[in-house]
Amino acid sequence: MLSEKQILEIREHLDTSQNPLFFFDNDNDGLASFLLFRRFIERGRGIPIKSFPDLNVTYFRKVVELKSDYIFILDKPVVSKEFIAKAKEHNIPIVWIDHHKVEKPEEDYINYYNPFYNDETTEPVSYLSYKITNNKKDMWIAMIGCISDCYMPDFYPDFEKNFPELTVKNPKSPFQLLYDSEIGKIARILDFSLKDTTTNVVNMLKFMFNVESPIDILQEDTKTKQLLKRYDLINEKYQKLMEKARKQINENLLYFKYSGDLSLSSNISNQLIYEFPDKVIVVIYVRAETVNISMRGKRDMLKLTRDCIEGIPGATGGGHENATGIRIDLGNLPLFKKRLEGFVNKS
Repeated sequence: MLSEKQILEIREHLDTSQNPLFFFDNDNDGLASFLLFRRFIERGRGIPIKSFPDLNVTYFRKVVELKSDYIFILDKPVVSKEFIAKAKEHNIPIVWIDHHKVEKPEEDYINYYNPFYNDETTEPVSYLSYKITNNKKDMWIAMIGCISDCYMPDFYPDFEKNFPELTVKNPKSPFQLLYDSEIGKIARILDFSLKDTTTNVVNMLKFMFNVESPIDILQEDTKTKQLLKRYDLINEKYQKLMEKARKQINENLLYFKYSGDLSLSSNISNQLIYEFPDKVIVVIYVRAETVNISMRGKRDMLKLTRDCIEGIPGATGGGHENATGIRIDLGNLPLFKKRLEGFVNKS
């Protein structure tokens, strides 16, 4: 967990900023973190980061365009040196809050916060953001970020008391809430909305700045119509992919490859590890000559990830102990698969 001193420092950065720009990872943990901060200080813009694995320098044009005086980076393990150099050149402070097991940035210019360097814990950034803002009425937003990152927060009993109709009794895991409850459906609605057009994502964020209750998101009206429409559209595709994926299982490994105009690898792999907790889950999304891979499992998936991509030109990968992501060229996929099967079958 972050120390009390660190929490106070981040609050001071938030208070000092007048026109902050929040760059957040393009998932529910990143989204919830941004929303918690935005609703807390009632100012600032948010940009979901879609580049992998880093926040690259092309995003800095938004800092200039919006005349931002502060940069907050949420739930992103890697930031390019070029981006940091640009911020330093323009004398714009960077506050970077993360929870991945990565090397700590060396630049003194960065205000870097990661609980792993305090006590080797990796609470989601949405959990950290909630502890920083301490805004009880936004507990449900933090809850969405936490369960989407497979983390059961200590405030769950309070959430359950406030919204019993959105929960399940005695959940065995955060993913049970994500896949078997109404708060989980709301989480998926928001997650799928991030995969919409830029205009619709912006409209979703504006709606979320002021929404009072998670139940409002489930009720169709002029403000939620596009959210629910997008959810229905993607969910139909998602369920078809899930049906195919469940058939690709063998003794130790579930290896599923698909293509198309929509990447859902992280979503699919998360649900598969919930349904098949004893398997190594590998979901491959192929688009043109690039392959995105989501890996899940009980074993040390970070080590397995590094072993599988070692020496492969241009391959990048990282994440958490039980959940990782990889990007490689399509031509190297056969080598990756051969290594993967060798390591999995050996154990």
